[in-house]
Amino acid sequence: MDGNSNKQFDINEVLDVNKVFSTVKKLMGGVTGWIIIIIVIGLWASQGFYTVNPSEVGLVKRFGEHVRTVGPGLNYHIPAPIESAVIVNISQVRKIEVGYTTISPPPNPKYRINIEEAQMLTGDSNIVHIEFAVQYKVKSPENYVFNLIEPEAMIKAMSEAIIREEIAKSNLDEIITVSRDEIAHEVHQDLQLLLDDYQTGILVEAVKLQDANPPEQVAAAFDDVNSAHEDRKTYVNQARSYANKVVPEAEANAAGIINNAEAYKEEKITAAQGDVAKFKDVLAKYNMGSKEVTKARLYIESMEKILPGTQKILLTEEGSGSSVLKLLDINKVLNNDGGMAE
Repeated sequence: MDGNSNKQFDINEVLDVNKVFSTVKKLMGGVTGWIIIIIVIGLWASQGFYTVNPSEVGLVKRFGEHVRTVGPGLNYHIPAPIESAVIVNISQVRKIEVGYTTISPPPNPKYRINIEEAQMLTGDSNIVHIEFAVQYKVKSPENYVFNLIEPEAMIKAMSEAIIREEIAKSNLDEIITVSRDEIAHEVHQDLQLLLDDYQTGILVEAVKLQDANPPEQVAAAFDDVNSAHEDRKTYVNQARSYANKVVPEAEANAAGIINNAEAYKEEKITAAQGDVAKFKDVLAKYNMGSKEVTKARLYIESMEKILPGTQKILLTEEGSGSSVLKLLDINKVLNNDGGMAE
């Protein structure tokens, strides 16, 4: 300003507006204008092409509302701001870590421990250090995208709350020795039910307890407990192995003894039946013939069985035995190889 307040700033002195408008009008009215318009529209329309990989699906939104879900391949949607597409990987296994954080993956893994997340209260009022991971996949991409804002934070909060509840039901000794798999199974089931109730579209693949340790102050004592449990398992396995070896042998021996007893039984029964048949035959002959002769024969046979391999003198005539005995040379008879005299 030069002090003259009545003199106003004129934009035409800086920019000739009429000249600009006439130039634009001239361009738009010709072929060049229409080519520019077509090129701009073509560039805008080309922004709608997108590719969905085999492990993914595409969710198309129109002014923010889900209108369709497309599969793998080259797809198209009306460019922004009318439509947009959200790509979701439904095959990827995602992982949530509680109590620790993986800094670098294998083969040279490094972890950072989160003490506040890892320390939990047990049912017997002890503190236990728990580290676990939740592996999950997306089973309903629509629910996963449109019902959740921060899915990882939500899953972590849910899983931590559920495992704290399960830890509070168990004793410290059970948690660090024999109940890890059972606790992981219960957390898996309860977490899946809770996620389904909230329609999150998430499928829990696995819950893995990475570590469960007692407080450092009593770690040595619990190591001794673990060693005792391992020794117990070893002794039980050894006892079962010994039983599996000895029991079949004992059963086989018992079966052999029973078979021998049965054979002995059959042998004795057969022998007894033979003796009975023989006795009946002798009895029949005894009744049919001379009883005195049969009696004498049976007597002699019995004496042969009772006194086998000995020399015997039989005096068969009654009344004269004493007089004959006086005349016999006993030494000669005894030295006789015949072994028997009448």
